[in-house]
Amino acid sequence: MLKDFKAFLMQGNIVDLAVAFVMGVVFGALVNSLVKNLVMPIIAMIIGKPDFSNLTFTINDAIFRYGAFINDAITFAATAAAVFFFVVKPVQAAMSRKKKPGEEAVPAAERRHQELLAALKAR
Repeated sequence: MLKDFKAFLMQGNIVDLAVAFVMGVVFGALVNSLVKNLVMPIIAMIIGKPDFSNLTFTINDAIFRYGAFINDAITFAATAAAVFFFVVKPVQAAMSRKKKPGEEAVPAAERRHQELLAALKAR
């Protein structure tokens, strides 16, 4: 049983998932630093406030911290932009370079179906 568990852990998918998780955590810290140290000072130059976490309003002793939400929304937007420009676009570019010029956009399975249909018609 222990041997099976070890084999399960050593599968490529689990190792890939672990690496992706660690890279995701590090990437999140990097983007948070980008927002905190570069984006928010630029916003502070424009608006005059480097941090919105102090923005609140109160209704019946309930405190609504909408400034923290604004900070989180900015972090989310920066994370989405970073993922798009540093992960999605490079992968798309690599995939388009990998595709041979003039190659059909027909998937292999559909192409095989067309070949089989043509063979049946020829009979």
